[in-house]
Parts: sequence; structure tokens; C-alpha cells
Amino acid sequence: MGNAEEKLMQQIMDMKFTSKSLQRQARKCEKKEKTEKLKAKKAIEKGNMDGAQIYAENSIRKRNEQMDYLRLASRLDAVIAWLDTQAKMTSMGKLDFKSLATENL
Repeated sequence: MGNAEEKLMQQIMDMKFTSKSLQRQARKCEKKEKTEKLKAKKAIEKGNMDGAQIYAENSIRKRNEQMDYLRLASRLDAVIAWLDTQAKMTSMGKLDFKSLATENL
């Protein structure tokens, strides 16, 4: 049974790593969004409306991508919290069972 608990804890750690990776990707998208906005602004100042439109579309796309990453990371954090709670409850149940067994002896 200990092997199953170790696998569960390993999966929880992997999920935590994935969540942090998703948050890192969201920050990268935010930076790219800002650069695309600046490019769009410069293109407008130069009178290049077609280029500005492309940069603005890229900026919007990066913003949506960032929100998707954050949403997915949030959902993953919720699953991690639920699994962590379940793992703790399982280990606490085993400890209670062992203590009851020794008291009855």
C-alpha cells in the first residue's frame, strides 16, 4: 500500500510542477502581449494601419492565450488541493486504525 501512496505523492508533485510551468507560460504571454501592443502603437504613429491591425490581433491572441494558461493552472491547483487532502485523510485513517488496534490489545 505504501507504493500506491508514493505514486500518488509523485503525481501530486508532477502536477505542481506542471501548474508552475503553466503560470510561467502565462507570464511569457503577458510580456509578448505588451510588446505586440507597443508595435501596434508604433505602426499607428507611422500610419501603417494594416501592420497595426496585425499587431493588435497578435496582442489579443496572446491575451487570450494567457487567460487560458491561467485558467488551466487554476483548475490544476484545485485538483492538486483535492488530491493532497485525500492523501492526508487516507494516511490519517491508517494511523487511527493502527492506534485503535493497539488499544484493543
